[in-house]
Amino acid sequence: MNREKEFRFAVESDTKLILDFVKALADYEKMSDDVVATEELLREWIFEKQKAEVIFILDDGREVGFALFFHNFSTFMGRAGIYLEDLFVFPEYRGKGYGKKLLQELARIAVDRGCGRLEWACLDWNKPSIGFYLSLNAKPMDEWTVYRLTGDNLKNLAIE
Repeated sequence: MNREKEFRFAVESDTKLILDFVKALADYEKMSDDVVATEELLREWIFEKQKAEVIFILDDGREVGFALFFHNFSTFMGRAGIYLEDLFVFPEYRGKGYGKKLLQELARIAVDRGCGRLEWACLDWNKPSIGFYLSLNAKPMDEWTVYRLTGDNLKNLAIE
């Protein structure tokens, strides 16, 4: 059965749904203990401060996947890009093209906004996702390593 796939941008009343997707993704990535986000934090940072955007992909009106993204900037390109922080499709909807459609929609948004690139990170153990990304001609950034400061390390550096 060929079901119609459509998208919609999240609105503030979707905050609980966004958190549900975040928790489902964290569970899939075996990182549930790392989730400290709350509805209040997501509402503040996504909708009040407008620091990120969320799109949902729907199947017969039900949200079955989501992508959370924000703009970054490339000094070499002299223009903004889109950084995909999270992409998740519920397990029962995988293998049906929803992930690809979400990435196609993000690519369309990037092109429409004049962005120079769309990029994201993927856990090294996530072979199904890596294979999927390679099938889309996405290129791994083999010579780059992501670094991160959080918690006390971030605070300590800020006050040194």
